Amino acid sequence: MIDKKSKIKLEEQAVLVGLMQQGQREEQMNEFLDELAFLAETAGATAVKRFYQKMERPDSRTFVGSGKLLEIKDYVKSKEIDLVIFDDELTGAQLNNISKELQVRVIDRSDLILDIFASRARTAQARVQVELAQYQYILPKLRGMWTHLERQGGGIGSRGPGETEIETDRRIVKDKISFLRGKLKEIDKQAFTQRKERGEFIRVSLVGYTNVGKSTIMNLLSKSDVFSENKLFATLDTTTRKLVFETTPFLLSDTVGFIRKLPHHLVESFKSTLDEVREADILLHVVDISHPQHEEQIAVVNKTLQDLKAFDKPIITVFNKMDLYADRYFDQWLSDDVKSQLKQELYQKWENITEGNSIFISAVERENIDHLRDKILNKVKDLYKVRYPYKTHYF
Repeated sequence: MIDKKSKIKLEEQAVLVGLMQQGQREEQMNEFLDELAFLAETAGATAVKRFYQKMERPDSRTFVGSGKLLEIKDYVKSKEIDLVIFDDELTGAQLNNISKELQVRVIDRSDLILDIFASRARTAQARVQVELAQYQYILPKLRGMWTHLERQGGGIGSRGPGETEIETDRRIVKDKISFLRGKLKEIDKQAFTQRKERGEFIRVSLVGYTNVGKSTIMNLLSKSDVFSENKLFATLDTTTRKLVFETTPFLLSDTVGFIRKLPHHLVESFKSTLDEVREADILLHVVDISHPQHEEQIAVVNKTLQDLKAFDKPIITVFNKMDLYADRYFDQWLSDDVKSQLKQELYQKWENITEGNSIFISAVERENIDHLRDKILNKVKDLYKVRYPYKTHYF
């Protein structure tokens, strides 16, 4: 049913397809496709061409219009493209219709993200979570994907083996989902027990959009060696370390990154991993300040935190990659005084928005890391005073 191996091989040539709906700007569409290209690269494919179309709503049969689909088909055929990736989720019928027309493998954004998660799952918990999400993703698509086996027309004689195959597959998938949910419940119980055994420590969790530098910051603060790289979803499994700043201990966790249009099945399947966020006392919301869409990324993370019912916690917004911000936005001819003034205006803007709970750093250059430590320490001490006033040696 579902190939557990990665669907995307190295060096595959991919075409990206997006839909620009009412209210969207062309610049925004290009940024969305930039992110899709980065996802494709993370999975092991190279995006060689982009197509997008302005439409009020997706075509129910082929997502894009017939003319645009023909344009894509001509390009795919002439360039011997391996893969076409759509930036939005396709229905089973759309997937089937597009694949038949293009005669090439077609996947959507959700399938691509699931594939990346599958390739990066290392622990038993992550593998079960991803597999469950894959089966939940494919279940509603089965009928549309099986249309090539159904007989044409209706009435007597139309109930061929295709329908039987569909129902058989649906039952197999549902049984597998039930089995995996049971398995995940057992893993969740173990994870819950482990969290309870950590004692009365203040818990701090790193959250943020994917690829903003959370794992690099985790390594700096904990002086450990957590895996990090410049690709999306480098971290799937939560890593927790016990830290002691001065004489004050606390737990620091690094969690999976969020992303625009994150498949809801993944959020559901990764519930136990995201429990680290729900149960945290303080959140460090890491932001890539150099990214052109960093404000939209902040909004995506905030919305996800609201969905997780974790938005009411104390939050320190950590603006990372200030070195890249300066390279990208400061003209080389600007004087140091002007650069300093522009930075101060940026700091003041977010100081007001976050009510004093923001800090600007460069994890790679280790810029302002000591101030970040001080900010975390002060928050942790304040919480110990309220929650565990008898632990006076912590503060």
